[in-house]
Amino acid sequence: MQSDTADRILDSAHALLAERGYAAFSFADIADMVKIRKPSIHHHFASKAILVTAVLKQHRDTLNEALNTLTHNVDSPLKRLGAYVLHWEKCIRDKTEPICIAALLGAELPTLPDEAKVEIKRYFRDLKEWVRKTLEDGSSQGIIQLQQTPAVEAETFIALMHGAMISARVYGSSKVYTAVMQDALSRLAAQP
Repeated sequence: MQSDTADRILDSAHALLAERGYAAFSFADIADMVKIRKPSIHHHFASKAILVTAVLKQHRDTLNEALNTLTHNVDSPLKRLGAYVLHWEKCIRDKTEPICIAALLGAELPTLPDEAKVEIKRYFRDLKEWVRKTLEDGSSQGIIQLQQTPAVEAETFIALMHGAMISARVYGSSKVYTAVMQDALSRLAAQP
């Protein structure tokens, strides 16, 4: 069981990662945000690598909870993918989470601590598996058309989504993300 302070530290680190990436934030930045002293952060997280790994694990756990909820609550695989796309559209538009931190840190992978690299790879693996299974289900139901194997289509979908997030960040608008992802979804929809 984590303390409220540990949760606030994790939330602040997540926000700073999304805003600045790994190298451009410090425990001093978190101390300012949480209104605590740096030694208090070290009490909960001995190093930046441990903190960032914990943030990434929490991010992956949240992903898996959300994907399980979509799988159980949305019958149509195409609508499931659409709901996932809409979640990120809202996050980008409302600036609640302007970019997936796993995608952002994936670009920084060579400079990250090994523990963080492992967690990012787990995040991508989990997301790919869910998208692959969803595409496979939709294809078997005749509502999704695939040009490639479900695994290749899943990688393509994820790469498009993360690339669209980066473009949205560059342009300062969720519109590019929405346009790219709506096109991706329409390409997957089986033609009657």
